[in-house]
Amino acid sequence: MTADFFTQLPLITRFREITDLNAYRPLPADWTIFVSDVRGSTRAVAEGRYKEVNMVGAATITAALNVADEIEIPFVFGGDGAVLAVPPPLAEPTKQALSAVSGLAREAFNLELRVGAVPVQTILDGGYQVFVARLALNMQVAQAVFSGGGIRYAEQLVKDAVTGADFNIAPTDPAAANLSGLECRWDTIQPAHGTALCVIVQTPPQPDPAITMAIYRDVIDEIEQIYGGDQAYHPLHYDLMQISTRPQALWAEARLRGGESRLSQLAYLMQVYALNLGVYGYRWLQQLRGENPWWDQYRKHVVTAADYRKYDDVLRMIIAGTDAQHEALITHLTARFAAGELIFGVHRSPEVMLTCLVFERMERQIHFVDGADGGFTLAAQDLKQRQQQYTFVNSRE
Repeated sequence: MTADFFTQLPLITRFREITDLNAYRPLPADWTIFVSDVRGSTRAVAEGRYKEVNMVGAATITAALNVADEIEIPFVFGGDGAVLAVPPPLAEPTKQALSAVSGLAREAFNLELRVGAVPVQTILDGGYQVFVARLALNMQVAQAVFSGGGIRYAEQLVKDAVTGADFNIAPTDPAAANLSGLECRWDTIQPAHGTALCVIVQTPPQPDPAITMAIYRDVIDEIEQIYGGDQAYHPLHYDLMQISTRPQALWAEARLRGGESRLSQLAYLMQVYALNLGVYGYRWLQQLRGENPWWDQYRKHVVTAADYRKYDDVLRMIIAGTDAQHEALITHLTARFAAGELIFGVHRSPEVMLTCLVFERMERQIHFVDGADGGFTLAAQDLKQRQQQYTFVNSRE
């Protein structure tokens, strides 16, 4: 199978289409799935270090994309980690790149980034499938969606205390990590509509994948019924987005990308700080000239490239809305949970944050959206509590 397998997949353009099994194709058996997550991320969030957690999670995708270069690979960002798939020629280089990121996470932030590599054939041998589809964000960017249960199985293999030893990758020299394109230069952002609800939904194992997809489709339909169309609950509006001129907000990027010494990191920080000030100055000058500011056009482009909805055997969304709308959705999910149809976790955030991969300023880029106070990590913690309830109830039946 060719390395451009993902590029050749047909594009789906509406998020609801992720529930159409016909949109997916089986991932080649000779590919490799990489799974990463920050161990102890809940504790780090409690310590106010979620920006660092987000940056490390996004760094794994950045490093893999820099290895892939012109080859388009599928990936999904999960807040404190990521899932991605690579063809055979990229398996070993990606392994080396992610092990370097793991070393850098420890050196820069004292965070333990767990990275595991699971061959797709291993997943197939375990009785699971890995199907992938290609969802367009805009004309330049497409994100992956995975189904079939294989991604969840790969995560279990990597995180299990026994099987993890067969798949986990040890940290190596941080200097080998290439994080070109990774940025975190925005201030936290007030959601476009009220507050942001970070939602994670997963279904119990089903014998028929059509049943699984029907449940997710009903959830998406209910969200659109409560909030309106996708633009009605999009968490970003360009008018509310500003780059940061607070050095402390730029420090995480500087520590990852500024080199090993504190002096080189400070130099990197000052360079980014000056660039951000220059953006404001240039916008002011263009307004004086009566021109349409480039900065406003760029912010609109960022909104179209925002990754605020994703699916990798688990549905994750950042939804902006009123408290009443959020309560209506939680009530619906609670009823479905009580019926044994799904398990969910939620967390309400007053602001959102962006972690960005920018390879071409007005073209190839993607912006990961998360709650600024812990978002997906805290929603995952809420989900785990319901998983325990679900397991307990079913064990008594």
